[in-house]
Amino acid sequence: MDQIYAEENRCHADRLRAASWEESLSFKSPLLGESPQMRAIARTIVEIADTDATVLIRGECGVGKDFVARTIHAVSARRDNPFVKVNCAAIPAGLLESELFGHERGAFTGAHCRRPGQFEQADKGTIFLDEIAELPLALQAKLLHVLQDLRFRRVGSCGFVDVDTRVIAATNQDLEQAMARAEFRADLYYRLNVVEIWVPPLRERPEEIPALASAFLARFNAYYGRQKQISPAAMTRLVEHPWSGNVRELENVIRRLVVLDGEQALETLSAGGHGHSLKAASRSAGAEGLREVARRGAREAERKALQEVLECVHWNRADAARILKVSYKTLLNKVAECRLAPTGRR
Repeated sequence: MDQIYAEENRCHADRLRAASWEESLSFKSPLLGESPQMRAIARTIVEIADTDATVLIRGECGVGKDFVARTIHAVSARRDNPFVKVNCAAIPAGLLESELFGHERGAFTGAHCRRPGQFEQADKGTIFLDEIAELPLALQAKLLHVLQDLRFRRVGSCGFVDVDTRVIAATNQDLEQAMARAEFRADLYYRLNVVEIWVPPLRERPEEIPALASAFLARFNAYYGRQKQISPAAMTRLVEHPWSGNVRELENVIRRLVVLDGEQALETLSAGGHGHSLKAASRSAGAEGLREVARRGAREAERKALQEVLECVHWNRADAARILKVSYKTLLNKVAECRLAPTGRR
């Protein structure tokens, strides 16, 4: 979604920056202004634009947390300086400290030269820590000190590096439960959660779907050199779909609509396709939970439920764990026990 929304940020940043919060309620973009919830987020963005307050963005996968973070940066005084995104879940734990804070030459095997970390690269700008709940506890402690002191040591260094960086974090996890399990530091939570922005799922703001679909359609038509349209009947189906994958799922459906002939891309929303399967999976496996399925004593039924949900969420294990009401670790163990793997990787 980064590429899709970058242009929208540039087009509207000046208007949002200059607006009072009352004017921001009429601010138009694919993700801001079409529903009361998103207009409230627009108001918050305007209110914190001229501050360096740390922001914690929360919401399900695919709701647009990245877009909100980039908009905050785009309307702030730091807009002409770097915006650096770090996906804490995508970097191996052993490399995260070096990735965030850099390292000195010879700090470890393969460190042939000094390398600045992401915090240094975001100096005078904004660093966006996505999937913050995946940060190991040891690094959580170091991040807390960086937020408090705005200084840190590179790996293998004795000296401090001072930075002036605004921190925005995001997660789709329940941090309160993570704190209760001692998997996330309470002091870091309160330090990050100066301003909390909750981005609601798309199913709670269906009035935005026509505008989002039209924006995606225009962009993909221009990108692929097509002139596809969405019929009124197809738009009705889009509005009525539950969108468990949120804006990201809608974006992919519109891309398929532009790439494929006619509206066959939307057939998956009505019968036999991804949307239908995900809805069914949420009602069956998600409603009663994986433990209830297992209690029925049918290992094959358990395996089938796992396979169905994983495929429906495109093997996003965090989403699958949420739907099945088990911990992430339990889900991984069950996947291994059932010898499941994405198609093509078995």
